[in-house]
Formats: sequence, C-alpha cells, structure tokens
Amino acid sequence: MMWAGLVLWCAAHLRPGCTFASAVPNLSGVHQVTGTWMGSTTVPCTYVPWEGFTEHTLSWSLERDSSVSTIFRRDESGDHILPAKFRGRLSVPKNSPGDASLLIENLEMPDSGHYTCQVVWRSADNSLVTRELTTTVKVVKAAATKPIIRAEPGLTLPAGASASLTCEASGSPPISYRWFRSSPAATAQLLSSGAELAWSSLRPSDSGSYFCEAENRAGAGAVQRSDAVQLTVTDLPTTTATLQRSVGTTGGHHSTIGQGQSSDMEHTPTGSPRVAPSPLLYGLVAALGGAALGALLAVGLGYWRRRRRKDEPLYEVAFRRTADVALLHTEGEVPAKSLQEEMCSNTAKTTVKDRKSPEYENLMTAMESQYEAEGI
Repeated sequence: MMWAGLVLWCAAHLRPGCTFASAVPNLSGVHQVTGTWMGSTTVPCTYVPWEGFTEHTLSWSLERDSSVSTIFRRDESGDHILPAKFRGRLSVPKNSPGDASLLIENLEMPDSGHYTCQVVWRSADNSLVTRELTTTVKVVKAAATKPIIRAEPGLTLPAGASASLTCEASGSPPISYRWFRSSPAATAQLLSSGAELAWSSLRPSDSGSYFCEAENRAGAGAVQRSDAVQLTVTDLPTTTATLQRSVGTTGGHHSTIGQGQSSDMEHTPTGSPRVAPSPLLYGLVAALGGAALGALLAVGLGYWRRRRRKDEPLYEVAFRRTADVALLHTEGEVPAKSLQEEMCSNTAKTTVKDRKSPEYENLMTAMESQYEAEGI
C-alpha cells in the first residue's frame, strides 16, 4: 500500500529520483470491438500525456491465423500503411496528443483479428519507454434495423414548397430502400426506390401517409418497415373582398380573409360623396350626341357639294347666224393635286385649253345648216 502511494506521489510531482516503472504514460482502451461488414469502426487507444515524455513511435499490428503483421506505423518520417489491402482504409488522428486510436473503414470479413497498439516514448533522460494494448475486432454482417424517417423542412407545408423525406437505417451496406404511400385499400402504393423521396413543388393532392422499408443481404431477406408519417399540404391563402356603397354617404369595406376568418375595416373616403348617374342623364347625353353628329354630317355634305360644283370646268359658247360661227375657245381652271398638296396642303392650279375635236366640228356644221334652213 505504501508502495502504491509512493508511485502515485512521484507520478504527480515528477520528482528527481522517482524512476519507478509506473511513473510513465499508460495506454487505455477496450478488450473487444464489433464492427459491421462494409461499415467502419474505431479501435480505441489513448493515453494521458506526461511532462518529460515525448511520443517517439506509434504502430498498429494485426494478428490473424497465428500470423502477425504491422499494418500502420508513425515515426519522424510520417505515417506508413504497409499492407496494400489497408491503404485508403486506415487512419490515426494527427495533432491530437494522447489519441492513438485506429479508424478502419469499409470493413471486410478478413479484417477480424487481434489488433495491438504500441506506443514508444522518449523520456527526459533519453531512455525509451514502450507500452502495448491489444483489442479483439470482430467483423459481422448486420441486418438492417428498423428505419426512421427524417422530414425536411417539416410535415406541414404550403402548396408550392419543396420538401423531402429521408429513410435511414443501420446495418451492413448496401441497404436498399423503398417508399410507399398508404391508401384506404389494404395495398400500399409503391412510389420509388431510394433513400430519399423529394418534391420540387408540393400540391394539395400530395397530402397523405407515407412510410419506407429497408433491407440488406445480411438480413436474409428480412424487410424492416418504418412508422408512417402524415404529410399535410395546405392551400395558398385566398382573399375575398366585398365593397358596400350607399349613395350620398360614406362607405365601408368588409373583407373575408382566408378560410373561416373575417375582418371588418372602415374606410372613410375624402372629398364629396359620389352620386350614381341617372338613366335620364344617359338618354340626354345620347340625344345631344346624335344631334351633333347629324349636324356635322350635314355640314360636311354641303361643303362637298359646293366643292364639287366649284371644281367643274366652265365653258362659254357663242352662236352666230352667219356661216362662220366661231367657237370662242375658253379657258378653265381645274384644280389638280400635286406632290406639294400632299406635303404642304396647298393647291396647284393648271390652265387647260380645249382643243377642237372632229365630233365637235361635225356638231357645229349641223347647227350651221339648221340655221341656214330656218333663214330661207
């Protein structure tokens, strides 16, 4: 008892002359670890750093079928993973004094065996101190456990929102998942295969009860079913407004908001109250408009007639009883449209002289003969 107390006192104070073997760091861990096939596991190996002791080397070895091999080694040159089958699957924490635990990923059945953690320290007097710890690792094929459902962002969401349901189960991978939707009938509706069921834009028709199933090869065909969850998709809020008015008085608004909720809001307009127009006023306006339109049409028609008579060419003809009845050639001014009229709205006048035609000569001859006959 006295010896144990002295060892503890020396360990606590690190007095010179306390050179007992127990006054050095010691390793802590467990005797057995069970890992899941195709999963990962950590073989613990830790110690409390001691002042005056510096970690010199760290190694892990595996004993299987009476054969021992070093699988990991850390020294001044760095970390080394020796067997090729463990490369990319083994790691030991760095920059964490006192933690020498071994992480094994993607466990395989041959990984089962006895793992020994060995740490060598260099003391202040330049001596080396070695400690070892052995742990048994057993790799098993685990059946899938009962899955649980994780909902993001929740189970009650508005229409148009995005959502997802994730099915999670433990066990040896690979684990296959299936999603179902409960129906009033006994048979559930299969929706998809995969761990996640997602919606980019929810609709009210998506409301319902959902559950998932999980299984793996280690479970010998046993299917695990989750508890059902209820997804509720709410409609977008609607607003219905009814406006009440009375002639000559201020009006108020009564609004119905959402479903089953109402809100009364009084709104007093500024200025004079508005009076609804009388049907008689509408008739008077229509009559005045018709009369104005008729007058406008009459003025336009009269202007058109005067313009038509003015635009016609004027001829002056003189007859004589003598044989040489002569036609006084006339000149008429006929307004003609020109490009200038199109551009500047001006009228260009062109003088046109009538020329005698054969038909006109025949007419004059006939008239002269008639006058001569009457004079006889």
